[in-house]
Amino acid sequence: MPDPAGEKHIDQQQEAVQQAAKSEMSAPATRWYRTVLFRVGLFSAVGVFALLTFLVKTTPSFPIDLQITRAIQALDSPIVAGLMTAISWPGFAPQSMIITLLIAFLLYLYGLHWESVTSLMAALFSGLTNQLVKSLIQRPRPAVDLVDVLNVLNSYSFPSAHVMFYVSLFGFVWYLAYTLLKRSLKRSLLLGILGGFLLLVGVSRIYLGQHWASDVLGAYLLGGLLLVGIILFHQWGKKRFFLHQPVVPQDSRKE
Repeated sequence: MPDPAGEKHIDQQQEAVQQAAKSEMSAPATRWYRTVLFRVGLFSAVGVFALLTFLVKTTPSFPIDLQITRAIQALDSPIVAGLMTAISWPGFAPQSMIITLLIAFLLYLYGLHWESVTSLMAALFSGLTNQLVKSLIQRPRPAVDLVDVLNVLNSYSFPSAHVMFYVSLFGFVWYLAYTLLKRSLKRSLLLGILGGFLLLVGVSRIYLGQHWASDVLGAYLLGGLLLVGIILFHQWGKKRFFLHQPVVPQDSRKE
């Protein structure tokens, strides 16, 4: 007599084989779709940044910038003011340099040598690119007779150096935490804190009256493009120079 349990087991094996075959067939299509989507997003960001840069260069001020600043600054609260000041604080020198070196040191200490080098490159290229674009555009910062300015800064306004620094360096650390660490409460907290800084730094620069909204938008676009380049540079160097480096620190792999 046929064994029902044996036949069921065979059917399950055949179904598993079929599912595996479908997954292998669909994987190239999925990768192609993601590649196309990534390239479309990348070229769209380049196009929007180029258009925004042209508009900023030819039109020094936009009415919508003033409207956005006044709307954000209408949140007149000591708590909001303290939060915005605290969010912006790490982006000023010398603390920005200290934080960069500390991140690089901690990554190196955990055995992530290439990641340590790449984090330094992220901060360096962010600053150099920002200064280059600022010197080319030469856009003045918001005037004190138009909006509330916490501290008057003498440098140019477009794009925001704070936003570019946060997106390049903290964005790279976010990427490392997301890809290297196992799911845990600590990982979720780290991702949440870094994500909060990335989202709020732009608002803080507007709230403190030191940048227009278009400065912030341009910085997010340019910083995002830099972050993509940094991640690709990290992946390129990892395969060539640090092939035998542990994927994650030993402590992070413990259950």
